[in-house]
Amino acid sequence: MKSKNTLGLGMAIGIAIGTAIGVALDNIAIWVAIGVALGAGIGAVLSRKKNRQD
Repeated sequence: MKSKNTLGLGMAIGIAIGTAIGVALDNIAIWVAIGVALGAGIGAVLSRKKNRQD
């Protein structure tokens, strides 16, 4: 089975959400940074859940 990089997946999701909010609020720079931070948190949580299941 292939192992997925959950941290990278979480960061990609965070960047996508941050970019969308940044475009809507006309402040892309701050929201991309917030998205990266939130994405790293999401990735860390997913990684912990995955490690517990293995």
